Amino acid sequence: LGVDTTASPLSATSSTPVPVPKPLLPSPPPTEAAWQLDELLADLGHTQSKLAAAGQGAGVPAESLLDNMLDSLTRDLQELGITAAPAGVCAACRKPIVGKVLTALGKTWHPEHFTCARCGRELDKGPFFEQGGRAFCEEDYHQAFSPRCAYCAGPIREKVLTALEQTWHPEHFFCAHCGKVFGDEGFMERNGKPYCHQDFLAMFAPKCQGCERPVLDNYLSALKGVWHTECFVCTECLTGFSGGSFFELEGRPYCELHFHQRQGTICHSCGRPVTGRCVTAAGRRYHPEHFICTYCLGRLHKGTFRERGDKMYCQPCYDKLFV
Repeated sequence: LGVDTTASPLSATSSTPVPVPKPLLPSPPPTEAAWQLDELLADLGHTQSKLAAAGQGAGVPAESLLDNMLDSLTRDLQELGITAAPAGVCAACRKPIVGKVLTALGKTWHPEHFTCARCGRELDKGPFFEQGGRAFCEEDYHQAFSPRCAYCAGPIREKVLTALEQTWHPEHFFCAHCGKVFGDEGFMERNGKPYCHQDFLAMFAPKCQGCERPVLDNYLSALKGVWHTECFVCTECLTGFSGGSFFELEGRPYCELHFHQRQGTICHSCGRPVTGRCVTAAGRRYHPEHFICTYCLGRLHKGTFRERGDKMYCQPCYDKLFV
């Protein structure tokens, strides 16, 4: 009797690339503007920080200084016959772009305004990642949107392994006890943790009360435990219980003979177990029919026998033989 204690092996989903978009590169600026205008506006960009510092010292916002300089520069260029037509409107500051323009995400930007939506780092000279219409540097994109490893909690940047309803770095999906990476044999699960077959059986499979090894398939349930069928035998003579019955002593199974031997209930005359009425004499036990005179074989009665060595005699036989 009993229930099946085996567990079916599980397999992790095969490693596949994380569905992360490839880095994007901003489109190069158009080259149709006059080179004089590009050079002048480039110089203007380099002086932005200086103007900001000067504006703070004078109590004037840096943006106002830049706008005034752009207006003055535009008027000067028009006097020279150069038309400074805007190349677009910056998606960040919503102001016209005159000079270098950066195109990305279907919009136009001042190069210095195309920045990571999380850390603010400029992205005009390197790759970026897009999520929800916003641009991110590589590090911030993975920190914010990549799946997390259930073991180390770090972002998974390349191959992802899915198992136990979680995601893992392939190198971090291993036995929770011994640390061995799982091979083709798969893994066993217990309380949400993966284990190799060997450790799972050693730690969680029921143990045979006879040999203490894990019980995997056919078993018997007896004496508050489980047993391999070949291990459920008499503790003394190791003989199986063909009749299906056994005797228990101190939590161990015994055949009838060895149970009575341990209990001291073996007939001193015939050597068989005494299971019914019993005669006790001289510290020994007898079947009533076996409690007889050694010489005449007559039935003895308690109080009417004599002992010589380890043998019993009736009074007349004792007197005849030894007196």
